[in-house]
Amino acid sequence: MLSTRFILRALGVTLVTLVTCVGCDSASRRSVGLLGSTSLQPFAEVLGEHYAKKTPGQFVEVQGGGSTAGLQAASHGLADIGMCSRALTAEEIRHFTPILIARDGLAIVVNAENPVVGLSLGQLRALFAGRVLNWKDVGGKDGPVRPITREEGSGTRESFVRLVMGDDRISRRALTQESNGAVKELVKGDLSAIGYMSLGLVGNELKALRVDNVQPTVKNVLAGSYTLVRPLLFVTKGAPGPAAQKFVDFVLSPEGQGLLEAEGLVRAR
Repeated sequence: MLSTRFILRALGVTLVTLVTCVGCDSASRRSVGLLGSTSLQPFAEVLGEHYAKKTPGQFVEVQGGGSTAGLQAASHGLADIGMCSRALTAEEIRHFTPILIARDGLAIVVNAENPVVGLSLGQLRALFAGRVLNWKDVGGKDGPVRPITREEGSGTRESFVRLVMGDDRISRRALTQESNGAVKELVKGDLSAIGYMSLGLVGNELKALRVDNVQPTVKNVLAGSYTLVRPLLFVTKGAPGPAAQKFVDFVLSPEGQGLLEAEGLVRAR
């Protein structure tokens, strides 16, 4: 879980942002505040920009902070919508309303110059658990393995643990980063690095590895052959308010779903 200090800091920044916006806005403008998953953040920003152009007088404020911070924000009324990039627990489902907006492949990424093109799920687990320390043991060049992981409270990390690690723990040797962007930059500049991130954010600068001989693509996610898949959720405390519901309706519309698909995600519908 995120530390209490981190959650309060993230929520505090968002609260100030939202209050400032409400205070300086005219009565004719309505805002929808989103906070949470840094994996979802860039996609929500794209959706918000299109929604504002399509709906004059409406705008969307998007903040990161992680999935746990998003749930806390929704719970305490500090955001209209929390963003969560993992499945909710049974306990969380009793307290929140999850809205599936898309599905996302979890890509395993290495430096573009790394000769390894694929790993088995067992090899992947061993690399992140610290049982395999040299790339030559999984078909690569002789050299150390530097795993890059996400911070506690990250939906991406929790999805990775659930889908890959099972009962194993991520090694303490793994370098922790607080966003997909930070993971991307580290892996891009380090031939020894291996990380995981949203498939929709990989781009052309990294190599996404096959897992159990299946390439991480939207097509394979849809077909069910690529199994490292997680839900991307909007989360509210009870039913969304009118302004939030209008934005949700746009996100789930053919236009909104098409935007997400164009960004590399898999449609919810």
